[in-house]
This record gives sequence, structure tokens and C-alpha cells, in this order.
Amino acid sequence: MRFLRRLILWLLALAVIAAALVAVFGPNFVAGRLNPVTAHGPWPVSAEAQALHGRVVIADLHADPLLWDRNLAVRHDSGHVDLPRLDQGNVALQVFTTVTKSPRGQNYSENDTEAPDNITPLVIGQLRPVQSWFSLKERALDQAARLRRLAGDHPEQLRLIRSRDDLDALLADRAAGARVIGGVLGMEGAHPLEGQLSNLQVMEGAGFRVFGLTHFFDNELGGSLHGTTGAGLTGFGREVVGELVRRRLVIDLAHASPQMVRDVLAIPGTRPMLSHTGIRAACDTPRNLPDDLVQAIAAKGGIIGIGFWEDVTCDDSPRGIARTIAAAIALAGEDQVALGSDWDGSVGVPFDAAGLPALTQALLDEGLSEPQIAKVMGGNVVRYLGQVLP
Repeated sequence: MRFLRRLILWLLALAVIAAALVAVFGPNFVAGRLNPVTAHGPWPVSAEAQALHGRVVIADLHADPLLWDRNLAVRHDSGHVDLPRLDQGNVALQVFTTVTKSPRGQNYSENDTEAPDNITPLVIGQLRPVQSWFSLKERALDQAARLRRLAGDHPEQLRLIRSRDDLDALLADRAAGARVIGGVLGMEGAHPLEGQLSNLQVMEGAGFRVFGLTHFFDNELGGSLHGTTGAGLTGFGREVVGELVRRRLVIDLAHASPQMVRDVLAIPGTRPMLSHTGIRAACDTPRNLPDDLVQAIAAKGGIIGIGFWEDVTCDDSPRGIARTIAAAIALAGEDQVALGSDWDGSVGVPFDAAGLPALTQALLDEGLSEPQIAKVMGGNVVRYLGQVLP
């Protein structure tokens, strides 16, 4: 009997140790595997490109590091984004998005809303608050709280941007020599509203300023580019869009179905953006919206963020990103094109945030002028947010 008790105690101890190891190392292993830097070495950057990179204001419309259990205040060798690497890449403004649900077997063609969720096991494995295990709303609020704590603990490195006044103050401080980075909080898919319009005010209060309507599946607001229905806005979706316009919050149409894009553009007062995408004329894949819809978003004053990964550029190199940016300029105009990396978004990219000067070099090599590069690297985002934010 004593032997049996000891055996049970040993087995329980081993189970606890195993659970601890999974919690500590499992999520980090997954993050490293899903977010590689695909280059085998640094990309060459000329003195001319490095100097230009240091002069321009740089802004990126989409990154997902809040999903991963990584201290963003210190530099890491894994993943793509932390504050030291953003600073090394001279990034002035970064949109940090919250990812709360992702269907098992995720693909760019068709995903079932009821498919098992990939994010729930990650949240549990990271030992996030128990309420976030069962609620997408609480999951988004937990990730938002992580960004607020990061800014509160490291105000010299990160400042949350909630308004045009915040943006103006950030730019003035950086012009005076400060190295603080502005963080804008975004939501990848508005399913954390959980079908309740009142939750929009809760999310606004938590700091959210950018709202993607859908992600990889159809939700209460309407159809996803990768869903099963191809539907446009639902009645609830129209209510949400109307409230976003009224509150001067940013509408993001990345992952929206073509019909949802048309429905949003038809609503008076909307000025949506497309945060991370490619251009079909340069890379004909189902992840990229048809070119006429990209043009329609730009024509309504929106901006188009160009992604850094192969599925949207068809070329896994800085040259591929630069070529896609050039195609976007030809399609939508140089005043409407921006960066939308999708760093840490379960994609491989040719450089992390610290390696961003390689893109400035590639844009020079592509033949873009310095004023065009300044617009694409961040000037267009600064202008757009300065006009759209409350």
C-alpha cells in the first residue's frame, strides 16, 4: 500500500512538472516555429539607405506580438517584435492587434465558424487569466491590459495613442530626440464584442482604436474573405460600423469578404483602411482582395498596408515587398500606401522589426523617390490617423 501511495505521488508530481514545462516552453516553441525570420543572414543596406531610414517617420499598421507570452520590453531572438527591435528599426508608431480566435485547419479559402479554435489551447498553455479561457471578450481585454501595463512600466519606451492629440505629442517628442514608440491598440476581428453593441464602449475604454470586422471566419458582423458564406454586413454589423463612425474609431477591412467591403464603403462617413494585404496585380492569391476593391478603399480616403510575407507578395524578400508596394502605388496612388507587416502573425518574414532598413534599401532599388518612401514608410499613416482618430 505504501508503495502504491508513493507511486501515485510520483505520478502526480511528474504530471505537475510536465504541465509546468508545457506552460513554460510549449507556447514559446509554438511562437518560434510559427513566426520565423526566413532570411539566412542580414540584408545589405547602403549608407544612403540607412541615412534615409533614420530621417523618415516609420509606422506599421499590423503586428500580433500580444498573442505570445513574450516580455516585449526586452530584446528576443525569437519572433519579430519587441520594443528594442522596434527602436532599432526606427519605428515611431506600431499598431498592436489582439488575436482571439483562429479556426483549426486555417486557410485562405474557406473556414467554418464552428471549427475548433487554435487560440484557446495557447491561452490556457500560457496560463492567462481563467476568464480569458472561455470568453473572446475577456481574451481581447487581457491582451489589451498587457499593452497598457507595458506602456505603464516603460513610459520612456512606449506610449499608448488614443487620440490625435496623443499622436501630435508623440511626433513632437520624437522630433525633439525622444525614442518613445507610439502604440495603437487594434482588434483582429470584432467577434470579442460577442454580439453586444454595448461591448464596443467597453473596448474603446480599454484603449482599442482600430477594429477589424472579421478574421478567418464569418462572425456576427458578417462574412470573412476566408469564410463559408461570402456574406456582407449583417444587421449587427451595420450597427457596429455606424457606431465606429460616430465614435471616430478606425475600421479595418483586412479579412473582410468582398461584399462586406462594398457594404462598408456604401455607408456614409466610413473611411476604412486595409491594414495588411498584398495586391492581386502583383500576387494573384485568394488572400488578396480584388484590385477594384483596393482602389475603392483608397478612393474613399483609406490606406492600404502592404504585408511582408510570401502569401501576399509571392516573393519572400525585401525586393518582393518593395515590388508589391510599387504595384500598390500604381493601383491606388502614393498617398494611400503604407506598411502592414503582420509581424508575429504566424507568418514567416524576411526580416524582423530591427531589420526594417532592408526595406528602405529595396524601395530605393525599386526606383521610388525619397518623398514616396517617406509617405509609404509612415507619412501616410500619420496623416490618416491624424484625420480619423478622435
